[in-house]
Amino acid sequence: MATTRVVLITGTSSGIGLAAAVAAARAGHHVVATMRDTGRADALRAAAAEAGVAERVEVARLDVTDTASVAACLDAVLARHGRLDAVVNNAGAGYVGTVEQDGLDPVRATMEVNFFGVVDVTRAALPHLRASGGRVITVTSVGGIVGQPFNEAYCAAKFAVEGFMESLAPVAASVGVHVSVVEPGAVASEFIGNQGIDLPALLEAAGPYAPALKSYAERTFAAFGQAQTPQEAAEPIVEALTAEHPPFRVQTSDRARAFVGTKLTDLDGSAVQQLTGSWVA
Repeated sequence: MATTRVVLITGTSSGIGLAAAVAAARAGHHVVATMRDTGRADALRAAAAEAGVAERVEVARLDVTDTASVAACLDAVLARHGRLDAVVNNAGAGYVGTVEQDGLDPVRATMEVNFFGVVDVTRAALPHLRASGGRVITVTSVGGIVGQPFNEAYCAAKFAVEGFMESLAPVAASVGVHVSVVEPGAVASEFIGNQGIDLPALLEAAGPYAPALKSYAERTFAAFGQAQTPQEAAEPIVEALTAEHPPFRVQTSDRARAFVGTKLTDLDGSAVQQLTGSWVA
């Protein structure tokens, strides 16, 4: 009998992470579904039970910004299961603002979760993934390809993740580990709500940038009205876990593919600037 593959997924209390944990379990994997606060696991447990996969979803604590927490979680996985076959880096945090008004602290905090957390989990997992011939799958964003107004910190972190993974991929492949990035566009999840955005307060504090921020917010909220579901966004993650030769870069929808394609064919940057400039006009 084939050994059940053990998949660790970060950030599974809601949204794409929750959907990916349930979908991976339905595909037959044993999922170690991690989150910073396991007191928020009720929604995941309910979804796993409804899908009939509760026995294949194991909740564990992992704070990606805490190296000791990362080490403890991986040690526990290896002690319990003796192997690790894949890591899905999904935990992340958004931030809306602009650096002149907000300073460096939000930039550093956003980088800590979205970039350094991914690097640390990946670093710690690699010895075990080498042993299993495993996979690293990282949920980035179309914002890791196209810089977006008032998302300087978030996009900088996601750009960094894309560069890190693109550079790591051939190195990891040389020791039998496959690396992929998954790039969602707008997803109807708790991610936006979890940012705690108070638009009137943001506009009041935006000073000379208030008109541009108002235009950006109106455009963005409209885009999220047409967003795909977390379940739809999770499908390519599970495909990357199971495909014999998954691609390095995967978008989760036609809209995401078109958006990313604008950047990847834009040699002088003018097409992107024209596009995103229209969001703040």
